[in-house]
Amino acid sequence: MAGGDERGTTERVLTLLGLLQQRQVWTGPELADRLGVTPRTVRRDVERLRTLGYPVHACQGVGGGYRLGPGQDLPPLLLDDEEAIATAVSLLVGAGGAVTGAGDAALRALTKLDRVLPARLRREVRALADSVESFGAGRTPVDPEAFMTLARACRDEVEAGFDYPSANRPTRRRVEPYRLVASDRRWYLLAYDLDRDDWRSFRVDRMTDVAARTWRFRARPAPDAATYVQEGVASRVYPHRARFLVHASADTVRAQIPASAAVVHQRDSERCEVVSGAANLDAVLMHVLLLGHAFEVLDPPELAARCHVLAQRLRTAGATISSMPDVPGT
Repeated sequence: MAGGDERGTTERVLTLLGLLQQRQVWTGPELADRLGVTPRTVRRDVERLRTLGYPVHACQGVGGGYRLGPGQDLPPLLLDDEEAIATAVSLLVGAGGAVTGAGDAALRALTKLDRVLPARLRREVRALADSVESFGAGRTPVDPEAFMTLARACRDEVEAGFDYPSANRPTRRRVEPYRLVASDRRWYLLAYDLDRDDWRSFRVDRMTDVAARTWRFRARPAPDAATYVQEGVASRVYPHRARFLVHASADTVRAQIPASAAVVHQRDSERCEVVSGAANLDAVLMHVLLLGHAFEVLDPPELAARCHVLAQRLRTAGATISSMPDVPGT
């Protein structure tokens, strides 16, 4: 029973600390109401924070109350090692945008967490963070435990295994994990597939039974993780792949096209190359047309022929509309 009381007190004190960080001044009754305790308990919890080294000041009179003083380093966070690491990994998932709008908040929380973690945990969290890359903000939620297992496997350079759908049934995959990458929709793992002897990207939300092995590996020369995954998502998974030279800056075009729909390479300050895939070449051609910039087809050659066909179709449609007689009263 005492252990439960102690945990309840610890959680309440951490909640109090969080409230003090949210705004400049709180009155004692306000804090008591938020915490569901008496003002006397608030005073005791404030003393606990002071004992731990948090500079909590009390001001009397009108406008007075409790405030967290600036200018001092915060002591270690009151979480055990596994709780702290689990929290950091969950924030890494959130930083990729698993919840819409949560990315910026998760990054701010990660920054605060980094300040208060003990040095040994700070190194581990930063190592985990180094295993994560992004070319957007991940949307599909993933299992934090699986994510943490993969991030640690990337960091420690140990093999990992998981079940992954293939031909409508799961198959066991053995990989050398390299990086976790967030797109604007999902999380991916870039890894060297040991059974297929090549680099592959895997959707983390489609993995099950994720486990790290004890077998260590020597890191291979690897492609750029974010670029490799983005190219795979935007073009390699489709039966047709197209390249265009667009007469607009890369920044302008990137703002118009989702990162998962195309890869944009800068050519110069006024031109960029767009690489995209599609099940139908006409579809990708129309998407580039609707960007509103002059462009040229670089590849494949048959796409240039489709430009002439579609242009003629549009001219015919326009001529038909212009030749129609005016309807009275319209």
